Amino acid sequence: MKNKLFGFVIIAFIVSSCKTYISEPSHTNIKEIVSSPDAVLVDVRIPEQYLQGTAKGAINIPLAELQNNVEVLKNKKVVVFCNKGIQADQAMEILNRNGVEAYDGTTWKNVKAIQDETDKK
Repeated sequence: MKNKLFGFVIIAFIVSSCKTYISEPSHTNIKEIVSSPDAVLVDVRIPEQYLQGTAKGAINIPLAELQNNVEVLKNKKVVVFCNKGIQADQAMEILNRNGVEAYDGTTWKNVKAIQDETDKK
């Protein structure tokens, strides 16, 4: 009985520690994703910050509203970003947990710089 209980505890620990979300592949080049015509750029800052400046073509879904908009983003390549990357990290967790193919653009200035660099080519 003791061995069965121990085995159950071990299995429960292993299952609970597994991450079951899609993570950003390590070989993915964020520049390629941002430049991709099928990528959805999502600025997760509050509307006031978004209106002060953002990347070209970006939509605004504030972090506080992201969970409620997950279904709209499924089956798309989503690049999330904010001011410093902290909210983008949180957005990545939400999207990954919900099976969305998400990529961390870190900051809106980073994504905009990638766009500007691509436009020069």
